[in-house]
Amino acid sequence: MDGNKSKLTTEIELQAYTIGELKPLTTPILLSDYSPDWPVLYEREAARVRRLLGSRVKLLLHVGSTSVVALPVKPIIDMVLAVPDSSDEATYVRDMELGGYVLRIREPHWFEHRVFNALDTKVNLHVFTVGCSEIAQMRFVQHYADAKTEIVHEILARAGASTEEPG
Repeated sequence: MDGNKSKLTTEIELQAYTIGELKPLTTPILLSDYSPDWPVLYEREAARVRRLLGSRVKLLLHVGSTSVVALPVKPIIDMVLAVPDSSDEATYVRDMELGGYVLRIREPHWFEHRVFNALDTKVNLHVFTVGCSEIAQMRFVQHYADAKTEIVHEILARAGASTEEPG
């Protein structure tokens, strides 16, 4: 019973911060080999965000595993955007939505974090207020992602070797 109550509480909390339908993750997570298209997609999305917001863009970064060359990952472009005040949605959300993005997450309790998804590209655009400490944390995590590439390849090679049929 406690497990069900905890699950329900988590779902209620998730729904409270999710804009639109809460989509449970019921399918396996598929990893893709590195694609040289990912930096191109990031640059395209970054240009679109800059075009939509202009001088309101204080920082824009490609973060996450798709920014690491040769790392197999979930094929979703993660971006970090810093604006003057992420809690002041009136200054940027409408422009983002008119430009093909959908606001999906609003977390006022956690650094006034917002997440947009692009309608035409697999993108998670994380929005924070310029100077937010979480931006530095995401950069640190990026260094970690860069550093883990070799070990991930070793693990995947071992996993592939263990599933091969003896011949």
